[in-house]
Amino acid sequence: MLTIDGVTVRLGGRAILERASATVPIGARVGLIGRNGAGKSTLMKALIGEIEPDDGEISKPSRARIGYIAQEAPSGSMTPEEVVLAAATERAELLAELETCTDMDRMGDVHERLLAIDAYSAPARAAKILNGLGFDEEMQQRPVDSFSGGWKMRIALGALLFSEPDILLLDEPSNHLDLEATLWLENFLKSYPATLVVISHERDLLNKVVDHILHLQGGQLTLYPGGYDAFEKQRAERAAQLAAAKASQDAQAARLRDYVARNSARASTAKQAQSRAKMLAKMQPIAALMEDPTLSFDFPDPAQLKSPMITLEQAAVGYGEAPPILKRLNFRIEADDRIALLGRNGNGKTTLARLLASQLAPAEGAVNAPGKLKVGYFTQYQVEELAGEDTPLDLMNRAMDGQSQGAIRAQLGRFGFSGPRANQRVDKLSGGERARLALALITRDAPHLLILDEPTNHLDVDAREALIQALNTYTGAVILISHDRHMVELTADRLVLVDGGTAREYAGNMDDYIDFILGRKPKGDGIRSDAAKGRPGTPKTVAQARFAQSELGKAEKALTRASAEVERLDAQVLDASSKPGADGAKLQSLLTARAKAADALAAAEQDWLAAGTALEAIEQG
Repeated sequence: MLTIDGVTVRLGGRAILERASATVPIGARVGLIGRNGAGKSTLMKALIGEIEPDDGEISKPSRARIGYIAQEAPSGSMTPEEVVLAAATERAELLAELETCTDMDRMGDVHERLLAIDAYSAPARAAKILNGLGFDEEMQQRPVDSFSGGWKMRIALGALLFSEPDILLLDEPSNHLDLEATLWLENFLKSYPATLVVISHERDLLNKVVDHILHLQGGQLTLYPGGYDAFEKQRAERAAQLAAAKASQDAQAARLRDYVARNSARASTAKQAQSRAKMLAKMQPIAALMEDPTLSFDFPDPAQLKSPMITLEQAAVGYGEAPPILKRLNFRIEADDRIALLGRNGNGKTTLARLLASQLAPAEGAVNAPGKLKVGYFTQYQVEELAGEDTPLDLMNRAMDGQSQGAIRAQLGRFGFSGPRANQRVDKLSGGERARLALALITRDAPHLLILDEPTNHLDVDAREALIQALNTYTGAVILISHDRHMVELTADRLVLVDGGTAREYAGNMDDYIDFILGRKPKGDGIRSDAAKGRPGTPKTVAQARFAQSELGKAEKALTRASAEVERLDAQVLDASSKPGADGAKLQSLLTARAKAADALAAAEQDWLAAGTALEAIEQG
């Protein structure tokens, strides 16, 4: 077993782990989760011996090989294939020995051992892993130094997976992956034959791969059976128990304080009062569940803009004098679209996003958009560039130059930077906080279109859920590039596949696309045909089903957004009505908006029911 016994780790005088304990059974598949900054990576480093605990002990099975990606990415003239093969150290040592060995008996022993460890199929296995991580045959033979930092980390991940350690430790393995490689990794880890501990904020990975959740909170560890959804249910039950216990304790403390106050001065009851005062002093307070400002996302709604918002007509786009990366681009973006761009990294998703954000001009054809269109474009580079002594308030003051302090602070408050948080130095913020700040900056003028390129890389699971809710209540259009399948499924109602030098509408849904990526369906087979169900299908029937399924998906997203809007207005009505001296005009305005939102919700429910009935009728023939 992997045992963490009373481990305390202090960094910079602060206890990151404090008497943390947990036992991981051999062969378990554990998802290590916790809020950003909770200490997950610190615990990983303690497990591999990079950090020595200040107290407590970590024990591992004797002779167990522990695998963990080093902080430094591989470099040099070796190829990705050579780097991955070298990770099988015993194989490499035996092959090197064969080159100089002259003892025939020893050579026989070496060959026998090479056969036992399946060494001769190693190149094929290495190629399969690299291919799954996005390296085609040509890329596998290029020097490592020809790749960017993100691709080098993929090589490091490939080498670690190929080495098959007895205890595999992964710290956010999908951060440098696209959706396609993430799906492959998820499938690979499902069948990993040894103990696995993975830090991840990917809800799907945590549900499909792991069988335990190790939750790190307040320096303490709690092990839950099951995947993430099971953990969420258990955590909710625990939170309810905690709230009930706190209410009971508060009532008991109030009774004790009242008794002490009434009886301390009377000689006949002074002793009992003193006893109760000691009880009160020894009572360990149950912490209240605090509202977490790191979950704050609230996109300002834009002014209405007629559809289509953007039209591409035979457009092509690239960089400089080089041939265009994408050609024959023909599609429209409507004012309320929710579009996810699919396709492997390198196929041109970011190039298309930059074209739509007017950061690149079309090399051919036309991109038509109204002059008053406002676009908010989020990239990881913006997050990485937020550093230094500036505060969120400094940055927003410059970005909203000329606007009132009230408007500036209101925009920061939408993203959790209220009060003192607005004056924290940016270089002291966590990655998730900088991501929220970048989102606050790009939406300062209420854009009509949000283009989000991997917005979740620095966000934990709870923050991702908050971002999904905010996107679903935002009334503008959204274009999303994300390796987080859960986010794509809950926010997008149109899929666009960027592949083969162009971008086209993908006819199927995410399940169809996943089947295609994992080789379970041919490309383009986005929906199960009638023939697959044992009945002859016609092109017309398949087209009708695809259309009906697309309409159902749109109706589901519209229903989600309408429901979220009603919930948002209910909260505002409750807040406005509960304040002393409530503003009657404001409350009436909110009630009117709530009535309109309720009508919209009822209409969305009818559309959803109608779309489901239509699809069912087509599928039943």
